[in-house]
Amino acid sequence: MDAKKRLTIPARWRFPGDEAEVYLALPNPEGFISVYPPAKVAQIQEKISQISMGDKEGQALLMHLSSMAHSFGCDRQGRIHLSEQLIQHAQIAKESVLLGNFATFSIWSPGHYALAQRGLQESANFSQALKELGL
Repeated sequence: MDAKKRLTIPARWRFPGDEAEVYLALPNPEGFISVYPPAKVAQIQEKISQISMGDKEGQALLMHLSSMAHSFGCDRQGRIHLSEQLIQHAQIAKESVLLGNFATFSIWSPGHYALAQRGLQESANFSQALKELGL
């Protein structure tokens, strides 16, 4: 992260028109930032529109999530600016880890990412997970 708290998105993750506020960043309960491109944002909006006004728990969750949501685009160099609230949520200081997962990407602090990876290696059966994905 530079002095202006900008991160650079890898060129291969970018697309024409991404300079507009087309990405949506949300805090993930696991302590990182989830970033959604326009197609996923549309899916999220569709699901949100189905939450009933009478669903108190759903509305409370939606209010909390939207209070921390951040929309952004890239500048010409592929840099993004994250809100201070999200940076604090993910405990990002100078360095970060960007992790793509085919449809979205996430932004982690290096320490938090290392802990998550260690926990995954200790608890998950990688072969079984690949099998369940059909890979």
